[in-house]
Amino acid sequence: MNFLTQDIQFPNVNNATPDGLLAVGGDLSAERLIYAYKHGIFPWYSEEDPILWWSPNPRFVLFPEKLKVSKSMKQVLKHKAFVVTVNKAFRTVITECSKIKRNGQAGTWITNDMIEAYVNLHNLGYAKSVEVWLDDELVGGFYGVDVGNGVFCGESMFAKVSNASKVAFISFIQNTNYTLIDCQVYTNHLESLGAEEIPRNMFIEYLDVS
Repeated sequence: MNFLTQDIQFPNVNNATPDGLLAVGGDLSAERLIYAYKHGIFPWYSEEDPILWWSPNPRFVLFPEKLKVSKSMKQVLKHKAFVVTVNKAFRTVITECSKIKRNGQAGTWITNDMIEAYVNLHNLGYAKSVEVWLDDELVGGFYGVDVGNGVFCGESMFAKVSNASKVAFISFIQNTNYTLIDCQVYTNHLESLGAEEIPRNMFIEYLDVS
């Protein structure tokens, strides 16, 4: 197991365990988070745990040109009942994501420290939120980190009404120029939208860290 020090450096991602755990400890400073994302690493841990850093293999990603939009979702988008915005309510979006109950999870991994760390990244221009409104009420959205080189790392999403998170995700992809969306680990929901697994080394190549 690799324990981090005050040094921002991480171990090589090839040293991760089979389930993707790479390192333990460190902090959630903007410098460390930016370095981590640019090297294919992200934090994910429960409130009672130390900070855990992951780089899974394979990596679950979406190539925007492979985005799948069902006939029913095309109708939802065409109806334009939802209003989609970007970076209008970042703190609210990440806070709502932290409240969502998920199968197999007793609590949230989006702790107060995580919220403050990503709000800081947002203020620095790295983290983005997408908001979905219905009758002026925030009903869905997601947030993630722009790591440069055309790669966006999606972190979490929420929906208070049916299809709201899908509208956020699809609209974001259709109206941006990213070449790769990092979805981190497999979910049925994102697979239905076209996400797929690729080898970690291929994902690292997309990051193009010199």
